[in-house]
This record gives sequence, C-alpha cells and structure tokens, in this order.
Amino acid sequence: MTTISLKVPEVLLRDVDAEARRRGVSKSALIRDTLEASLRRKRGRKRITCLDLMGKRVGSFKGPSDLSTNPRYLEEAVLADHSRGRKNSR
Repeated sequence: MTTISLKVPEVLLRDVDAEARRRGVSKSALIRDTLEASLRRKRGRKRITCLDLMGKRVGSFKGPSDLSTNPRYLEEAVLADHSRGRKNSR
C-alpha cells in the first residue's frame, strides 16, 4: 500500500480515535474503509438533474403551453419589469 499524510482538525481526530476503538480497528483501517464506502456510494448515485430538483412543481404552473419557448413572453416580462421601475434583480 502507498502511504499518504493529511492534516485533520483535533475534533475529527478524536472522533476517528473513538470510532476506531469502538470498532476495534486501527485508525488507518477505519479511514480506508470510510473513504472507500463514501466513494462507492458516490459512484452508485445518479446525477441530480434540474427536473429532480423541481419535483412536484413541474407542471403545476397554469399558463400558455408555449411559455418557455415563445420569445414574446420574455419581451413582455422585461417590459413589465421596466415599467415597474425594477433594476437588475440579480
């Protein structure tokens, strides 16, 4: 095996020590197992899409069916913001 060295905060080191003692393994074995499990979970996880984040909200808006594709609606929204005196909201 290859050796690496890393710096960890004292609080984390105490947690690692306590968990290693509880499991009856070395700190190195605990860190290896934890890192491997974390990477394995990450590999198995699918990428989150915008649709996943929107969840139940998708399709809940009532309006024209071409709202997201018709440039006229964007122009109307920009003009409405301008007429209300709003500046760039970002």
